[in-house]
Parts: sequence; structure tokens; C-alpha cells
Amino acid sequence: MLMRKTKKIMLLGTLFASVAAVSHAHTITGAGASFPYPIYAKWAALYEKETGNKVNYQSIGSGGGQQQIIAKTVDFGASDDPMKAELLQQHQLLQFPAIIGGTVLVVNIPGIKEGELKLSGDLLAQIYLGKVAKWNDAAIQKLNPNLNLPDKDILVIHRSDGSGTTFGFTNYLSKVSSEWKSTVGEGKAVKWPKGHGGKGNEGIAAYVRQMKYSIGYVEYAYAKQNQLAWTALQNSAGEFVQPNKESFMAAASNAKWNEAEGMGVILTNEAGEKSWPITAASFILIHKKEGKPEATQNVVKFFDWAFAKGQDAAAELDYVPIPEDVVKSIQNKWNTELQK
Repeated sequence: MLMRKTKKIMLLGTLFASVAAVSHAHTITGAGASFPYPIYAKWAALYEKETGNKVNYQSIGSGGGQQQIIAKTVDFGASDDPMKAELLQQHQLLQFPAIIGGTVLVVNIPGIKEGELKLSGDLLAQIYLGKVAKWNDAAIQKLNPNLNLPDKDILVIHRSDGSGTTFGFTNYLSKVSSEWKSTVGEGKAVKWPKGHGGKGNEGIAAYVRQMKYSIGYVEYAYAKQNQLAWTALQNSAGEFVQPNKESFMAAASNAKWNEAEGMGVILTNEAGEKSWPITAASFILIHKKEGKPEATQNVVKFFDWAFAKGQDAAAELDYVPIPEDVVKSIQNKWNTELQK
């Protein structure tokens, strides 16, 4: 009888402990860039499994992420287009990089496998300007003498929403093509000379997968997940390189994070023979002082956990973790600039 009573008390104790754990669990909300969505989703699943706390992140584009954190409708915003210092000051926001990855060009050309097609930055600009309109154009064929390229129109796909991926892509094109810079320029949204618009990395990946003879730009994880053929790109050293975490890391290796306003380093067209030319960091935006300091601290706890325990998951998806010395700088900013 005593043993039964003891077991019952132990069972009730376990139940009360579980209820207490659930009652202390919390949910944080974030929205923004689609570029880091695969790794944020992976981190969120691992974090909930370990801590019981949930992270609800919506992939709506960098423009939306900036708008929602300014409007205070989410606990954190995410953007691949770093916010300018004056806007950070105006809205009392703290910005820090969370992950590094790469934007790739993906194509749907029957018979062309991933990494086979070579493109240069200037040629890519000419394609998106509509001045190189056929896959067997002499300029493309010159870089790819061993490929049997079709006499088909190039179907250009671009983002339709305000996008940090678009910012990085157009920033790159503006660096490698004076014509692109003077006629289209850079930004989260631009007036595209031609093409079809897709919403999010998801939308572009779906379009390219469905449409033969198309080209689009997506974050590398989307290309892999959707089994799309990415292209090799010529970097600033004149070398044709493949997208992978090593080439992303090479581009990020000399970044001067603490010298940039709001840590907003742009990693396009970086020097180095192994550097991927459209590498990018993705940034998190949180309020320094606002009505929900506890929610902000919970956001900090999540990203602190990700920096400490999320590196393997990042590597599996071919992202590059933020360097340790940069993480320490971020943690110092959390300690000195956030409302407790």
C-alpha cells in the first residue's frame, strides 16, 4: 500500500513538473528574409526539442521583416539588406548578423547539370537586361564551348516582393556592370527590364523548376532542396567557382564586421580566388527599448543558443556560421545596448 502511495506521489510530482515546464515555455515571433528561412526553421525545431520554447518565423521577404519590426508586430525582424545607421537610430533597433550563405543562379535547361554552365557577372547583367536573349548566344557559348546549348529564348525569373536576396543580387550586378548600375541599380525592389516575378526564394525555385529554359536567383539551400541546376560563376579574381560553404567562407573571411555601421557588411564580389561572388550575411533586428523587453531577451536567448549549438545544422544546409570573434562582439552589444 505504501509503495502504491509513493508511486502515486512520484507520478503527481512528474505531472506537476511537466505542467510547470509548459507554463514557463514561451513563443517568440519573427518575420522577414526568405534567404535564411531553411536554417531558422531547422534551428527552431532543435531549440523547441531541447528547451520547449517555440520560434514562429514567417518568410515574407526582407522588406516585410523591416516593416514589421518597426511596427512592433513581431519580436524580431530579419533582413539580408542591412538597415542603414540612421534608420537603426531612428527606430532604436539593434542589428546583428546571424548566418552567412550564398545566392546562386539556377537554370532549367534540359541536359545541363548542376555546376556545368559557366557565367560571368557582366554576362549575367546582359541576360537580366534582356540584351542576351538566347541560350546559344555567342557570348554564353564562348564560356561554355563543350556544352550543347539550345536555340531557345532565356526566360528570366526575378523576385516580385521586397527582398534582401534581390538587394544582394542587384548590388553584385551594380559592381560588375556599369550599364546595370546606371540603368537599373540596386535595392530590395528594382524596376526589372524583363522577366517574370516570383514571391520569395520559394516562388523563384518553383518557377524555375516548372519552366524550361528559365534562369533565376535563389539561396543555395533552395537550389539543393529543389534539385535545381546551379551555375558556376566567375569571381573578382577571374576564377570560375562553385557555390558551397567553403567558397562562402572564403568571401566572408576578410569581412570587417565591427567597422561597418550596424555590423552591416555586404559580401558581394569579394576578393580571393576561392570566393563565391554573391555571398551574403543575413541580419536580425530587435528593439533596444520597447514595451516587451522580456520578448527581446527571449530572442537573444534563441540566437545565443543558435550561435553555440546550431553550427552543425548550419553546415548541413551549407550555411556558414558567424565567426566566434564576431559572436563575442554581438554578445557585448546585447549586454550593453539592450533594455534589461
